[in-house]
Order: sequence, then C-alpha cells, then structure tokens
Amino acid sequence: MFINIFFLLVMIAVSVFFGWLTRRSWKATNVFSKWVGSILGGLLSVFVGLVCIAATVGLVKAYSPRTAPVPDLKVAGTPQQIERGKHIADAFCTSCHSANKELPLTGGVDLGKDFPMPLGAFVSSNLTPAGPLKDWSDGEIFRALRNGVDPDGRWLFVMSNFRGRNLSDEDLQALIAYLRSQPAVENETPNPPDQPGLLGLTLLGVGMLPAGQPPITDAIVAPPRGPTAEYGEYILSYQDCRDCHGENLLGGVEGQLAPFGPNLKLVKGWTQEQFISTLRTGVDPFDHKLDPEKMPWKSIGRMDDEELTAMYLYLVDMP
Repeated sequence: MFINIFFLLVMIAVSVFFGWLTRRSWKATNVFSKWVGSILGGLLSVFVGLVCIAATVGLVKAYSPRTAPVPDLKVAGTPQQIERGKHIADAFCTSCHSANKELPLTGGVDLGKDFPMPLGAFVSSNLTPAGPLKDWSDGEIFRALRNGVDPDGRWLFVMSNFRGRNLSDEDLQALIAYLRSQPAVENETPNPPDQPGLLGLTLLGVGMLPAGQPPITDAIVAPPRGPTAEYGEYILSYQDCRDCHGENLLGGVEGQLAPFGPNLKLVKGWTQEQFISTLRTGVDPFDHKLDPEKMPWKSIGRMDDEELTAMYLYLVDMP
C-alpha cells in the first residue's frame, strides 16, 4: 500500500510539473514553442492527473473496510465432514493454494502472474494450521470463503470474486473442518494476500476490474448429490469454469482476467466416458493435450465419477 502511495505522490508531482511547463510555454515569445509546448504540456498534465484521480479512487476501493456478517458458527469436525472437506479441497482449492496442485494447502502461489497484465501480486495464503487461519474463528473463515472479508475487515480481492462463495453452507463447514484437521506446514505467505499495483488500482478506479460481489447473507443449500444435471449445475456454480469459459459457458470473452476458454458446447459431441477421461488424463478425444496452467484438469479430475457425470449431463443439456 505504501509503495503505491509513494508512486501516486510522484505522479501527482509529475502532473504539476507538466502544468508548470505548460504555463512556461504559454509565456514563450516563439509562436511554435508557445503552442506546441502549451498543448503538449497541457495534455500530459491532464492525462497524468486523470490517472492520479483513478488510482486514488482505486486505492480507496481496495483498502476501505468491508462489512459482512460473521456467522455464530462452531464446526463439529466429524469424520464425515473432514472427508467431504478434503474431497472439496483436493478437487478445488489446490489449483490456487498449492504450488504443486496437491495437498496440503500451503499457499504461496502468485495468481497475479496468470493475469494478462501486471496488476500486482495476489499470493494465495497458507491454509494449514500453521498459517493465519489458526487465529481465526470458524465464523471468520466462513465469512472469508463466502464473502471475501478477513477478520480485520480487509477486502480479499481474489476470494471475493471467485466462485467458491457459492458452495453450500454444509460444504463450507466441511471444508473448514478439513482445514482445521490438516497437518501444520510452515510456509510464510503475505498478509494481506492481495497487493494490487498502481496499474491494478487505476483499472479498479475506472471500473475495469471487478470490485467484489455483494455479500451473500442467505443460506445456500445444495441439491441432493447424484449423477444429475441439477447437481452438475451446482458443481459448476462453485468451480471456476465460467471465469475462463464465459458466464454462459459459451466461450471466454476478450478482456477477461482468466485464460480464454472455448465454448463448452463442444462437449455435446463427446460421450460421457470421453468427458471423464479428458478430465482425468488431460487429453481430449482428439488427442489434444490440455495445458494444466490454463485448464486445471488435474484438480477437477479428482472429483468422483458421480460428480463428473453430473457436470457432463448439465453441459450436454445446455440450450
């Protein structure tokens, strides 16, 4: 934050300097110097000034305290919850919170390196009991997962925009139970995890980056587990498929932060067995290898056959 404020002050000084040059040029006796210097200096002063305003707005958006209710929650931590939570973590959380895409969730992955422009550092946190969660209550962890707000009211940029907030209340509690049960693995990660740069703050200030979703205060209930299109829709609500493949899964759109994904109508031409095999092996029915850096097939493929079948049934039923 402080380095951003420093560069912002430098840019303000640059804007003032260009304004001073514009005034000096206007007083020049040479007509060419007067008009060219005044116009060029004035345009640069206005441009840098507008960037300063946008960055200031972004700074306020990024660092203003956020509010969302902290549920009065104490997770039981039953073996069934831990098992379910481990399954969710292995098939979902590892893609961001594990350098080798495996458990445990020691964090340290800079997600900002995957963005199409240098927006800053967004390093995933260590989610084992050696990380910051050891000092959080179950309700505070629930709020961070659901609404992207940490115990100090700080905005968690990535967490507030990711799809995991759509996990059901029951699944979130299972995930918390698993996070508590992991072995403690030391791996120091930045706190807060999101450190947007000046470009990121500027784009946030002009509305070109998402400013987070409104808080979810109602309970979320998942449909019955099973190989059904309804359950597949639930899985796709919390997996990050839409970030790459578009909100309607009909292909990515230009300008999105996530990698550009194809139209998932292509699955209509695959059999169920081909779909499951693709997500288990990373090789599609046409022997095309999926890039694991763009398509997290290794983690998604850890879902069981019932879940992958549910996803397939939803995708082939899409209008």
